[in-house]
Amino acid sequence: MRLLLVEDDDHVAAALSAILARHGFQVTHARSGEEALHALLPAGAPTSPYGVILLDLGLPDQDGYEVCGKIRKRTATPVIMVTARGDVRSRIHGLNMGADDYVVKPYDTGELLARIHAVARRTGASEEAAATGTGVPSVVRLGPVAIELPTRRVTVDGADVPLTRKEFDLLALLAQRPGVVFRREQIISEVWRTSWEGTGRTLEVHVASLRSKLRMPALIETVRGVGYRLVAPPAP
Repeated sequence: MRLLLVEDDDHVAAALSAILARHGFQVTHARSGEEALHALLPAGAPTSPYGVILLDLGLPDQDGYEVCGKIRKRTATPVIMVTARGDVRSRIHGLNMGADDYVVKPYDTGELLARIHAVARRTGASEEAAATGTGVPSVVRLGPVAIELPTRRVTVDGADVPLTRKEFDLLALLAQRPGVVFRREQIISEVWRTSWEGTGRTLEVHVASLRSKLRMPALIETVRGVGYRLVAPPAP
């Protein structure tokens, strides 16, 4: 995947670029907002060549929020703001300006990589659904449980199970890859769009609620010290 890194500090950019390259990313480094906008849509290019944009807010020529707004007018390429501005107001403003995620420095590299993959995966799924006219797969079936993604409907043995928005988002995320372990940090990032550690308790509450409502405690398995996964029930 090609990635545009917008960062005015050459030392920070060099270190991060090296890490990203080791994980298979092709990184283009822009040192200013103007340079980033020029790189985003090169002359004659109909679309952006990048899968994700990492955008620092402290740029030398213009405010990063302003750059994000301009990016959003030109392309739907996912934007992750990476900044030292960690207060709630700054986070909210960044998301309102069109950022897909917001990471506060200093950050854990593993978490940043997970967030990059998360926003790229969400965008890829949306583009595939738009191209085919369907949300593939539209229905995930796990024994008696049916998860209808387009309508956000969940049934057990044909009976509707009312879920809250976050309960459905959590279940739908795990249902993307039954049997695969999703890390707690990844779930919190994708469902709650935050890295705040206090959300961990909220995750546990939602998992417990899903187990109770679905009446299948073994469906969502806890992988101690890592996260959760969906376990398909054995065939009758």
